[in-house]
Parts: sequence; C-alpha cells; structure tokens
Amino acid sequence: MAVIDDVRLLGAELERSYQVHVRGRLKFRVGQIVYVAFSLDETVMGFAFPKAERAALVLSEPRKFQLPAASDMRFHWVHADLAALDPIEARELVVDAWRMVVPQKLSAAYDLLHPDGPH
Repeated sequence: MAVIDDVRLLGAELERSYQVHVRGRLKFRVGQIVYVAFSLDETVMGFAFPKAERAALVLSEPRKFQLPAASDMRFHWVHADLAALDPIEARELVVDAWRMVVPQKLSAAYDLLHPDGPH
C-alpha cells in the first residue's frame, strides 16, 4: 500500500522537478507542466501517461487504475488508487510520468544514476 510520502521526496529529487500546492493539492511540475497530482484526501494519484496506452492500463487492473474525468481526457493522464499500489510501483509511475515531460538526455542520465530503477 503506497502513500503520498512514498513519492514526495522522489518528486522533489528528480531533475527540473518541483513541488507546488494548488488549492491544497500537492502537484509535481517540470516548468509549468504538471506530471503528477494528488487528490485533496491524498488517496488518488493522477499522473502523465500515454493516451494510446491508458485504456489498456485501466482494463488490465481496473481496481488500481481509472480514466480521468471526461474534461481531462484530452490530456495524457490516468488516475491510480494509492492504496492499491505498492511503494515501488508508485515511484516507478512517478518516474515514468516525469520522463514524459523532460528531455531524453535527462531521462538517460537518470538511468545511468539509477540502473535498478527508483527505490
């Protein structure tokens, strides 16, 4: 079972990433692009995810993943129930979402520093 503290430090440590609070909600950004956001009650994590793959993700584990609200379907976005994720999986989702918004050279540099993935 993952909780927000399992990924909070990771979001602050990723290059070019920073944390903001918008109307009481924690979000991770690179520049002005939000790549992870948490619900007010910190039970749901929204994250950047390829549009073309999100339906398959949600169908593969519907108790864990959900499509965003209809108004957010235009974005590369998926929701996850934090309690259904283990901490390592939650950190992997954050890193993968971060990869979608940074240059490939930063993603490659991360891989060199963390060959076993996020911990």
